[in-house]
Amino acid sequence: MRDEAAGPRVGAAIRRQRRAMDLTLAEVARRTGLSVPFLSQIENNRARPSMRSLQLISDALDTTAVQLLAASEAPRRVDVVRAGTHAGLTGAGEGRARPLVRGHHQLHALEFTGEHGAERVFEHRNDEILYVADGEAEVEADGHSYRLSHGDTLYLSGGVKHRWRALVPGTRVVLVGVADHIDVAADPHR
Repeated sequence: MRDEAAGPRVGAAIRRQRRAMDLTLAEVARRTGLSVPFLSQIENNRARPSMRSLQLISDALDTTAVQLLAASEAPRRVDVVRAGTHAGLTGAGEGRARPLVRGHHQLHALEFTGEHGAERVFEHRNDEILYVADGEAEVEADGHSYRLSHGDTLYLSGGVKHRWRALVPGTRVVLVGVADHIDVAADPHR
């Protein structure tokens, strides 16, 4: 059994996606600005990417970091992800992303702890919610800004461009969404 504290090992998922797109490591390096040796180490699970590096790689491979994380582990019918046993990915500063659902399922869930910069805009094809478990966060969505505190939840329909950032140290945001590979029928009441 592998050490869960080491976090997700996304190398094989990245390699599969790169090969499916018929790209070389050099082409992915050019698209991401990361070095070929570093990408090779990631693919061979000798190095773990930061959240930022994984986002660059997922953009270059026309996928998302969430999909690469999901593809890095086998799905389980029942799974317990215990606090502190699954390290996740680290970002700039104190930020960390930890998968709360492992494997390729109909929904995804991530816990973001610490700093999370608002420079990156997200747009997911399916619905999601952001729940502030601790601290405060600011979300910009659909032309409005929302300040969320401990216990607040923000719902986003699929296709809504948004970005968010932690406002205080120790902020913990849980993001739960319908996986991008699921086709959700349009609401007939809209």
